Amino acid sequence: MIGPPGSGKSKVGRTLAAGLGVTIRDTDADIEESAGKPVSEIFVDDGEPHFRELESAAVLAALAEHDGVLSLGGGAVMSLATQAALTRYAADGGHVVFLDVPLAIAAQRVGMNQARPLLLGNPRAQWQKLMTERRPTYERLATLTIVSSDRPGEQVAAEIVEALGLELRVPELMDPKRAEENKSEENVT
Repeated sequence: MIGPPGSGKSKVGRTLAAGLGVTIRDTDADIEESAGKPVSEIFVDDGEPHFRELESAAVLAALAEHDGVLSLGGGAVMSLATQAALTRYAADGGHVVFLDVPLAIAAQRVGMNQARPLLLGNPRAQWQKLMTERRPTYERLATLTIVSSDRPGEQVAAEIVEALGLELRVPELMDPKRAEENKSEENVT
């Protein structure tokens, strides 16, 4: 799964993996584990170029080792090595899903005030700038594009399953009723 911050890669990815009966792996979590600190601290302490090196290595390792759902950090696709690896992965029959999202929805999800180093200053303007730079790459690498919009993750995951003709192992996780219940619970908390 590829896409910008706030597109739902983590939530949709978890739901999709659960429904398919596979595991999910997040390359940002891999980086944090190997570096022993959060992504935001890596940016501050070591700089973006160092983070991008770690990110490229994490993506290549995950593509080679993981056979479930894989969620890539928003900027991972800008690495030429990652682009080549994703192109090979798709050519070998893998699915690269671009979760697209409008800025207004991403702003609600991300909060635009969290510790996201590339969104410092004017977060909305920075997000829009990142999308202008990254969108052509997301679109070129994707074998499927889904607009996540403001729908529950379960509905987005169900759309991915249907579009790709995948077989669910735990279908109740994609139940629209469950998705609405989860959305109601999220609004209460």
